[in-house]
This record gives sequence, C-alpha cells and structure tokens, in this order.
Amino acid sequence: MNIKRFILLVFTSYSMLGVSQTTRNYSNEFMNIGVDAAALAMSGAVTATSNDVNSGYWNPAGLVHLEDNALALMHSSYFANIANYNYVAFAMPLDDRSAIGLSVIRFGVDDILDTTKLIDQQGNINYDRINLFSAVDYGVTFSYARKLPIPGLNYGVNAKVIRRIIGDFASSWGFGFDLGIQFKTKNWQFGLMARDITTTFNAWAFDQDRLEDIQNAIPGENQEEPEANELTLPKLQLGMAKNFIFDYDYSLKTEIDLIVRFEQNNDIISTSFASITPAFGFEFGYIDLVYLRGGVGNFQNELEFDNTKKLSVQPNLGLGFKYNGVSIDYAITDIGDQSVALYSNVFSLKIDLGLFRR
Repeated sequence: MNIKRFILLVFTSYSMLGVSQTTRNYSNEFMNIGVDAAALAMSGAVTATSNDVNSGYWNPAGLVHLEDNALALMHSSYFANIANYNYVAFAMPLDDRSAIGLSVIRFGVDDILDTTKLIDQQGNINYDRINLFSAVDYGVTFSYARKLPIPGLNYGVNAKVIRRIIGDFASSWGFGFDLGIQFKTKNWQFGLMARDITTTFNAWAFDQDRLEDIQNAIPGENQEEPEANELTLPKLQLGMAKNFIFDYDYSLKTEIDLIVRFEQNNDIISTSFASITPAFGFEFGYIDLVYLRGGVGNFQNELEFDNTKKLSVQPNLGLGFKYNGVSIDYAITDIGDQSVALYSNVFSLKIDLGLFRR
C-alpha cells in the first residue's frame, strides 16, 4: 500500500469525526430524514393529515386518531448502501381522548476501517492492525397526544433522547422536545409541528487515547480536539390540507406544507433570520384499499460553477396497499436521478394489532 492510499483510507474512515471539529449551530440531522414510505412519497407534506402510528414522527397530535394498538417498521439505505436507516414504532390509545407512542430510529455506517495503527513507529505497514468500527446514531422518541375540549383540535408532545456513538473514539447524549397541533373543520385540516422547541443539546465525551491515535495518524492534520457541544435549532412545519370524496369509492387528499428553519441556507426563501421551503403532496385512494401518492419538495437554490443559481426540486411517487389492518407502502424518491434525493426505494409496513383479536 502506497502513502496516497494510506492517506485516503484515513480521511475516509474519519470524515464523520472530522466534521464535528467545527462549531455548529445544528446537529442530529439523521432525525430529519423522515419515516414511512407513504409520507415520503408525499414529500413529507403530512403535518396536517398524519393520523397513524407514524404520527409520533410527523406530528404527535395525530396519534389521537388511533383506534387500536399499531406497529410500524421501515428499513432503507443510501450512499450506495453504505449507510443503513432503520425505524420501528409502536402506539396505542389510552382512552377515547388520548394516546401514547414510542419510536426508535437507528442510522449507522458500519464496518468503517480504523487505519490509525496501520503503520507502526518504525514505519512498517501491518494490515493485521486494521480494525473495524461503527458510527451509529440512535433517536428514541416518547409521544403523548390528547384531544382538547374544542372539537377538532388536538395536541401532542414528544420527548426525545439522542445517543450518538463513533466507535470507541467519542459518544454523546442529547435531549429535546417537540410540540404538534392539528385542527380539522369539515374537509379542511391544519397542522403545526415544532421540532426541538427548546433546542436539542448534545454533549460529547471523547476518549483521549483514541483521539491521540487520530492526531498522530497524519502529522499536521486533526490536531484540534472536536467541539464538545452541539445545538439543534428549532424547526417549524405548517400544513394545510383538504380531502375530497368522489362517488364514495374514490378519495383525494392534498396538502401543502411550509418548512421553516431558523438559519440561512439554500431554501428558495432565505434570510439571516429564517429560511422557508414548501412541500406539496397528494394521495389518491380507491375503496380504502389501493393508494397512489406523489409529491414535490426539497426546493433548493443551487449555485452553479458560473455563480448563477439554479432551482432544483425533488419529485416523489409511491404506491400503497391496505387490507385487513395491514398496510404495505412503497416510495421512489429519486425520480429523474435527482442528486438531492436521500433514498432510491423505500418500503414500510404498518400493522393494526387489533386484527389479532378479531
């Protein structure tokens, strides 16, 4: 192995750790990827209409619509299957006015090469000294939802625990809260999801001996200890939806959401105070059995090489089947080979556990 190959391996192995060496006002981006193929097919425009076990993620206020205990599962991967994303959720009604839920997200890159000890102090290369480690993020969310005395008005809260681990080099704990509200009147629905309303704080702890291995791997590189604290700023998502029924057998649900981040980025509306981007979604259903879904989101102003800006979007499509309390959903989220897409293909499963008592 030549020195160029060695340097490439070191930089590849520790790119995730190196990112945290600069002070950031955001973190825990894995919690923003999204869950449920049905919602992802609609570009995440479900804040006002989410009403199942996955509401713990999209808007906990929607959990009050559960009629029985429910379970959800999802698996996906991206970056050419390098990173794996797994999600499981359970929710149940407490009574006719309240419900609770629990969800777990695991986002991880496994089998990363640890090449810090590949070359010994005498300059000898020993491949047996290469070890493997994982960089894994966990998000555990506890949800509670309740109907308010005002007809059609519900609220929900999330308490989140974040655990992030980078091999035996570093680990962190984080805590945060979300607040969700939904309101329905006739065929119109409105929703508000406020993520990290108190800001989510992550505190990192580092193994000093392992950090020295990184600092000594390449002279002059990785010499500073990463920042120990990260802060996730609040994000708002406001939704408005309308439902249509045609001849009793056909239904159409449409929703538009506005996503507000309190930072300046590449969203189509961007200021030093906040940035705003829309998301559109629809769901066409036939006899509550088959669903066709679509959406457009992730509107971004991309900077070209000639310093001009180009608007990019991410269109999504999906199909869903529901029978006897079991829902199987599929979404394709990189139509036209959009470079901003996180996934190619997503499958998810929802089960109404009440079917086992029927």
